[in-house]
Amino acid sequence: MALPDARRQRTLAVGLIGPGRVGSALLQQLRAAQPRLAREAGLQLKLCGVVARQRMWLDHDDPELNSRSHGAQTWRPSDLDAFAAHVQRAGERHALLVDCSASDAVASHYPRWLAAGVHVVTPNKLAASGPLERWRAIRQACAGGARYRYEATVCAGLPVVQTLRDLLDTGDELCAVHGMFSGTLAWLCNRHDGQQPFSALVREAHALGYTEPDPRDDLSGLDVARKLVILAREASWPLSLEQVQVESLVPPELADVPVEEFMQRLDLLDAPMAAKLAEAHTRGGVLRHVAQLDRHGRASVRLQVLPATHAFAHSRLTDNVVQFSTRRYRDNPLQVQGPGAGPEVTAAGVFADLLRIAETLEPHA
Repeated sequence: MALPDARRQRTLAVGLIGPGRVGSALLQQLRAAQPRLAREAGLQLKLCGVVARQRMWLDHDDPELNSRSHGAQTWRPSDLDAFAAHVQRAGERHALLVDCSASDAVASHYPRWLAAGVHVVTPNKLAASGPLERWRAIRQACAGGARYRYEATVCAGLPVVQTLRDLLDTGDELCAVHGMFSGTLAWLCNRHDGQQPFSALVREAHALGYTEPDPRDDLSGLDVARKLVILAREASWPLSLEQVQVESLVPPELADVPVEEFMQRLDLLDAPMAAKLAEAHTRGGVLRHVAQLDRHGRASVRLQVLPATHAFAHSRLTDNVVQFSTRRYRDNPLQVQGPGAGPEVTAAGVFADLLRIAETLEPHA
């Protein structure tokens, strides 16, 4: 294959915030793809540093940062704005921050970073589903040319946000959204057949990395509610999290206890979930966790018994299923389906967003 034209050579400075399961998987994918991207696309990805909780390290602290995983680097106290400034200086023309944290404090920095010309890619749902004023500030900050991409906030690596964006950009009109937005709850519903306690399945899902760091974000329906808010706002519907009617699977007595205690007392979920499964069997249906949204702002998230013939009844393991009812697809909704949980697929969704931004960058002078 011919080498890329020298006029198309681009360097993108990248800083990672949150080297947890998704962040670590992303680092592995970036390192594995770097030789091919440089050879075939003329794109050089330069990893400039990593922020982990209260610590960070920068590339000038460790000259081997781009060729090995973190382990023996020189750490310093984290300073998010200093970190962003470092990445921006290293990028000269093109700098990008990847936020793989689940931190609202990190999300609060997005407007400032974007206004300064730093691109942001994230699976962190808290920016796009948080206060409406902050969401508007983020969109306004992008007017200067920096790009904010968040495909992985909704269904990991599935092209859900991009599909909706394409529909809207080509003049279609969204009427309603209906779907299974939680890979975690899809996996739990598919596995919940009465052969083992529901609590054991939750522990297994947590160990596999399918759940949020606090599984209550999944079981409470809050994580799915955030996804509905993100899609509504993508369609310019001013939905807020408080407006979503959410049915929680978390017993009230476990709602506010520390995560460690919640995991120890998971058996409190077993009897209610066994009763719901029995009801589904009695009605000849299946349990599925379903979210709905319409143009009038009515939004709900709850566990439902669906007929065995329903399209959602045939989902597999961590499948997400999202149906868009639009002016063009009113009678036969457009459907996106596929695995929606796990560090690898989520990291791949983040990586794809990074590459979409890289494709728009101007080459070196």
